[in-house]
Amino acid sequence: MTTGPDSPSPDDQRPQQPQQPPPPPYGQPPGGYPAPPPGYGQPPMRPEDEKMWAIGAHLGPFLIGFIAPLIVWLVFKDRSAFLDRHGKESLNFQLTVLIAYVVSALLFCVVIGIFTFIATWIAALVFQIIAAVKAGSFEDYRYPLTIRFIT
Repeated sequence: MTTGPDSPSPDDQRPQQPQQPPPPPYGQPPGGYPAPPPGYGQPPMRPEDEKMWAIGAHLGPFLIGFIAPLIVWLVFKDRSAFLDRHGKESLNFQLTVLIAYVVSALLFCVVIGIFTFIATWIAALVFQIIAAVKAGSFEDYRYPLTIRFIT
């Protein structure tokens, strides 16, 4: 068998491997999600993620106080107007509740502090659950009796 310019070389007889598409460049989302338009930092959030974090902003204070809505607001305020509103609202309410707890603690010297503490706790429980339900249905909620520290 002679190999000339017209005869196939042994390398040409191997089956061709299918070409894999190159991985997306660093910082680009993997397949399925469109790349953000130029000039924007992060891609917009999916609605189910917005709902989850909004509910977390309202129910998280049961575990870690005002830190939960503060984290949600600071992390997601630029990515979602919905989370910006819910994070600020929950943070304002938690700061107001914190002030009410401090005043109640000061009033423990007189018996009324016990009652104001219990009333504050019950009101916070009810309002936070209502806010979480509203956030779950993508509605805005304004807590009553709240000092608006962050507007």
